[in-house]
Amino acid sequence: MAESQNTEYKESWRDEYLKWVCGFANAQGGCIYIGLDDNGKIVGVADCKKLLEDIPNKIKDTMGIIADVNCLDENGKQYIQIIVNPSSYPVSYRGEYHYRSGSTKQQLRGSALTEFLVRKTGYRWDAVPIDNVSVGDLDIESFEIFRREAVRTERMTRKDLECTNEELLNKLGLIVDGKLKRAAVLLFYRNPQRFFTGCYVKIGKFGIGSDLQYQDVVEG
Repeated sequence: MAESQNTEYKESWRDEYLKWVCGFANAQGGCIYIGLDDNGKIVGVADCKKLLEDIPNKIKDTMGIIADVNCLDENGKQYIQIIVNPSSYPVSYRGEYHYRSGSTKQQLRGSALTEFLVRKTGYRWDAVPIDNVSVGDLDIESFEIFRREAVRTERMTRKDLECTNEELLNKLGLIVDGKLKRAAVLLFYRNPQRFFTGCYVKIGKFGIGSDLQYQDVVEG
C-alpha cells in the first residue's frame, strides 16, 4: 500500500518525525508506521520495546497530545504503529505548526498559518491564549519601560497606568478567559523563544500611504 493522506511509512525512528505526528493531528489524523519502507514493505525495527516507551512520552512532552503507539509483528518482524487522532485545537511542535496535505507534511507560515489558526480557534496567532505562564512570570522591567514610553508618546495617560500589571494587560486586551495571550508573552516575557521557537517582532514606520521609511526586527 502506498503512502496517502492518512498513512506515512518510515524505516526507522527519528525524533524529527514528531513533526509528522503534529501534521496529522492538525489535519485529519492518520497512522505512522515505523519499520516499513516507502512501498509499505516491512523491514522491521530492532528496538520495539524501547520505542513503545519513548515515542508516547515524546509526543506528550512536546505537543501535549496522546497518541496510541503499538508494536505489531508479522512473520517475525516487529514494527511500530502510531495512531494520531485529529485535534480540535491547533497543535504545535516546538513553536512550529505542521499540517498533513496529501502525502506530504508542510510547515504552516504567514497567511497560511493565520488562516489555519482562525479556522481552528477563531483567534489570530498572537491572540491565542496559552497555558503554563502567568502575569507573575512576566518581566517587571518590561512593564516599567512600557509605562514610561506610553506616557512619553501620549498613547496612555498616567491615570490610565495607575493599576496593577494584570489590570494593565486587561486594558490592553492581552488576557482572555484568565489566560495570557501570546502577544502578552511576546511583549513582556524576558525570553519568548522559550515558548515560540524563532519568534520575533518586526517594527515598521510608514510615511504617506504604504511608503515604508524604516523597519527593525526585535528578537529575544
